[in-house]
Order: sequence, then C-alpha cells, then structure tokens
Amino acid sequence: MPQFARAMERLGTETAFEVLARAKALEAKGRDIVHLEIGEPDFDTPANIVEAGKRALDEGFTHYGPSAGLPEFRQTIASYISKDRGISVGPENVVVTPGGKPIMFYGMLALLDPGDEVLYPNPGFPIYESVIQYMGAKAVPLVLRQENEFRLDLDEVRDKLNKNTKLIILNTPQNPTGGILPAADIEAIAGMLREYPDTWILSDEIYSKLLYESDHASITTHPGMLERTIILDGFSKTYAMTGWRLGYGIMPEALALQVARLETNCNSCPTSFVQRAGMEALTGPQDDAAAMREEFRRRRDFLVDGLNKIEGVECLLPGGAFYVFPRITGLGRPAAEVAKGLLEEGGVAALSGTAFGAHGEGHLRFSYANSLENLDKALGRVSDFAATIRG
Repeated sequence: MPQFARAMERLGTETAFEVLARAKALEAKGRDIVHLEIGEPDFDTPANIVEAGKRALDEGFTHYGPSAGLPEFRQTIASYISKDRGISVGPENVVVTPGGKPIMFYGMLALLDPGDEVLYPNPGFPIYESVIQYMGAKAVPLVLRQENEFRLDLDEVRDKLNKNTKLIILNTPQNPTGGILPAADIEAIAGMLREYPDTWILSDEIYSKLLYESDHASITTHPGMLERTIILDGFSKTYAMTGWRLGYGIMPEALALQVARLETNCNSCPTSFVQRAGMEALTGPQDDAAAMREEFRRRRDFLVDGLNKIEGVECLLPGGAFYVFPRITGLGRPAAEVAKGLLEEGGVAALSGTAFGAHGEGHLRFSYANSLENLDKALGRVSDFAATIRG
C-alpha cells in the first residue's frame, strides 16, 4: 500500500461529482435519473462566445501566455469589475485562472500558515473547508440557519473574530443555500473587520449575476476593504462556460504577484484562446446571460412551490444562484440517508446538506439547472419517496 503525504488525509472533496458518477453508473444499467446534483447550467455557451474561441484558434492563440493572464484580458476584466462593482482596479490587480477554485487554493496558499484561523460559512462550498484543513489552518464555521434566511449571524461573526483570524470567507449569493448577504449585513461585517486590520477577506462572488430580486453587494465598496480583499469571480455560471475552465481573482497587487507565482509553478498559465472567448463574454451582448437568469427564476419558483407541497419538506425561496436547500427534518431520517435513497430508489440525484459541512444536516440541496419538465418529474419522485419514508 503506498504511503501518501499526511496532508492528503486533511483534503476533502466535492460530493457533487461523486454523486454524478453514481448516477451515471445507474443510468448505464438502464435507470432513468433526474440530475439535480451538479451545479452546472444546462444551457450551451452563447454562440458569440463560442465563435470568439474558434476565431482565437484560427488567429494563433495556441501558445503560452503570461502566468497571470493575457494583458488585454486582464485589462478587460479590470475595466468590467471597476464599472460593475463601483471600485477602482487595474490589470495589475487581476489574476486569471483555469476556473474559480484556483483562486481559493492559491489565495490560501499565499496567506495561511498552520494554526491561522479562517472563518467560513457552514453549510458552504465544501472546498473552503477542504483547503483550510489541507493548509493546517483552523477552520472556524459561521453557521447558516434557515431561521435566519441563511444569512450570517452577525453576533456570531463578532464573537468569533479575533487577532488570530487571518481570513474570513464571504459568499453571496451562496452555494448551497441560494441565500444572499444583504448590503446592510456586509456593511456591518466591514465595520467589524476595521478592528482587525490584519484579517484578509475572500469574497466569493461567482454567482453575482444570478440574483433575482436584489442588486449585488460587494464588501470591496466599503472603506479599507478593497486593500485586503480577494474577489473570486468567473465565467462558468453566468455564461454556461463550465467546461472552458475560466475564472479570475481581483486582489491587491502585492498578493497578485504571489498568486501568479503559484500559477507559474502549478499550471504555467491559463489557456490563451479561452481567454479570448472570455473577453467576448464580458464585452459582447448580454442577452443570452439575461435569458438564462430569467429561466432560472421560473424554475426556482416552480421547484420551491412544489417542494413546499410535500409533507415533511419546507423550502425557502432563494434570492440567488440556482440552488434550493429545503429542510427535510420532517421526514425523520438523516440527510445522507434520504439523499442516498432518493437516488437509488427514487431516481433523483440530489446532495445531502452534510456534503456542505456538518451544519447542513437536515437539508438537501437541489440544483434547478434543469428543464421544467425534468423538475416536474423530480418533484413527483421526491413526493413518492417521501411518502414511503413517512409510511
């Protein structure tokens, strides 16, 4: 048996891909499965973006580029973020990466030493906790509760912030809950952080264009915050570009140089022709992205209404992203058991809330990045399976 590095024991995973693999295995045996497990838009990448990628190949964008990204793309991103967020950043503040996850990984590698404390949302995107623990840092959960509309408890944030807090992770709109942090809450957190000038912020804003009733609020707009914040954003969710693997971080220049150095060591540079497609995504027509958002809104409303009609299930209306996080404690079974049975017996692939941290117990996560027809089919199967559990 090979002996792996001890740090590998601290590295977690993203359960969505494991459930997807099990669902695909069942399909290979002839089972009909409705996929609500994976956080991936079911739309094709808009045609203008695809054409820009093809054109870039024809124009020779098939070679190495700078580790931090092509200069013209970094300028495009800086101009876009400056206008969209109402802040002032330049290309020196931008690092382009193959997807958004490297920004989490590189950012924490550059900032954290063993024993440093990191405040992070729980339930939350599982890679947060995974990387914190891999680094040997101390993961300090900020619990998201349905009773608080999955907002951060400001008293808890205040109580857990201390001189050892090296990083706080904010995510709005959130995965897995679909909840949002209101502007007033973000302002309050910014006020708390002014008392801890050595604490950094990772602001995961990957779903910033998937909001349904409110405008996006970024902590970087508050005095003193831009200088110590990493904004994580990308193209997978807004533009249905999951397979293109394209993300970026906005951060102070000194940190950007360190993150780019890590990228040099890991994957040399982001893919050149993909960056040209990303330029078109940000500067070209936004009609397709807007249409996708409106379709997600229709699906959200349909799924939430249907889930709330199932005895033992209660579901809040999420303000953003494309997930619902219904409470299933009325079914009287642990979330992982319900998710497993729902897949194997009910034919619906969903995730246990505990895939997003211990405080996700009592919940399931459904992605509504699927057609209304399939959502309707899934609701029928969830209802039937819940009835068998209740007896």
